[in-house]
Amino acid sequence: MKMRLSYLGPEGTYTEEAATKYDPCADLVSCSTITAAATAVVAGEADEAVLPIENSLGGAVAETLDLLIHQSELQIRSEIVLPIHHSIMAKHDTNPEDVTVVYSHPQSLAQCRGYLERNYPNARLVASLSNSAAVGEMQSSEETAAAIAGRRAAALYEAHTLDQDIEDNHSNATRFVVMGHTDHKPTGTDKTSLCFDFDSDAPGILVVALGEFSNRNINLNKIESRPTRMGLGRYIFLVDIDGHRQDAKVVEALDALRKHASMLKVLGSYPREVSSSI
Repeated sequence: MKMRLSYLGPEGTYTEEAATKYDPCADLVSCSTITAAATAVVAGEADEAVLPIENSLGGAVAETLDLLIHQSELQIRSEIVLPIHHSIMAKHDTNPEDVTVVYSHPQSLAQCRGYLERNYPNARLVASLSNSAAVGEMQSSEETAAAIAGRRAAALYEAHTLDQDIEDNHSNATRFVVMGHTDHKPTGTDKTSLCFDFDSDAPGILVVALGEFSNRNINLNKIESRPTRMGLGRYIFLVDIDGHRQDAKVVEALDALRKHASMLKVLGSYPREVSSSI
């Protein structure tokens, strides 16, 4: 039986490309938002969801982080790292000098900021829900418009590619997570994602908490923060560590961390993608 994978649609998004990379044989379920893709799994309309979580240039995808922290009991069970190469496209016979508006997802606009400033300095930049949706908006625009998206979107919408590989940094990559009802069994090359916060602020409290990992020789490969939604200056810390939540030393570290934190949530353990550059 084929896996059903929900993803941030419509067709032609980088998330669809990541889902296809994860399971080329899966039945893909296009969703209009990141939250809707996760909800499809909870509702039984999909088996797993593929969601963008961070980009090497633009940083974290806030909607996915907030979903993991506040809204979902789904767990991360895999990760996919996808090189991102943007193209700028328009209707056929469009003169690039006449373009007055450029549509794309906010992350993509940010990743091509330098290119756009050099080549389309007078064009308005308009945010779209997805890169693929941006191409549709470009096609229906009454202005002379362009859109930034991937090559598959250009083919789907029969758009004319004006230029390729326009990202400001050619090492651009996005990390996606696969969310399901359970995380992954140990493989020996795993990582674990978790989040935690504190009841009150005090000097050194974060250093002491993170010391539970370093004291056990557990590598910390990412830390970032998100607002708790309970007032200014209150943050939840998100951490990625090497190892599986079932590994003995990780179990010890998590038990010790619980003594410092007011909330600790393990978001999942899953195989580490060796080719990851972020």
